[in-house]
Amino acid sequence: MAATAPTAPAPETLAAFEAAKGFMPVREGLALYAAAAEAGRLGLPLLEVGTYCGRSTILLADAARAAGTVVVTVDHHRGSEEQQPGWEYHDPTVVDPEVGLMDTLPTFRRTLRKAGLEDHVIAVVGRSPQVVKVWAGEVGMVFIDGGHTDEHANADYEGWAPRVAPGGLLVIHDVFPDPADGGQAPYRIYLRALESGAFTEVSVTDSLRVLRRTGQGA
Repeated sequence: MAATAPTAPAPETLAAFEAAKGFMPVREGLALYAAAAEAGRLGLPLLEVGTYCGRSTILLADAARAAGTVVVTVDHHRGSEEQQPGWEYHDPTVVDPEVGLMDTLPTFRRTLRKAGLEDHVIAVVGRSPQVVKVWAGEVGMVFIDGGHTDEHANADYEGWAPRVAPGGLLVIHDVFPDPADGGQAPYRIYLRALESGAFTEVSVTDSLRVLRRTGQGA
């Protein structure tokens, strides 16, 4: 009988996730892992938009390792809008003092190394709309967790959602129907996905939405 892929991360993986810099709560992380484990059965890469310091990448990489595939994670590593100086989520410890700009890439690499998952991740340093233009082929899952303006969220959705293979998953983070809870751009692309007829909702865990490609378009 074939081995069944785990639906929850190993304790050491969860510990590495909790120790890493980032903003994803554990409940959402466990839901993300379960989605990645399911999508990994397609045998295709899993793709993440918005690496930051690698907190969610740890979970994706562990699921990819179990499935015998890889994670491709895309980020320019200069921080999104809300992470710039003067904003709520700014972290001065990830600013490069030589150039005076955020640079989360070194922290991300240390995060992966500590978790023992470097061999299961392909890090692409670049802006999502540029990267998707040179991407060929389908992926088993797209996880959108990049910039939270309408410009960036729409570009991520329009670029990457069509790359989700039939039966694959589209996962969107920070979906807040109530504007009092957070920015609306991820919520709007979530609605776009449902209205497109290409995706059907699978699960809701706090602000994390998991949708399956069941139709054409995006």
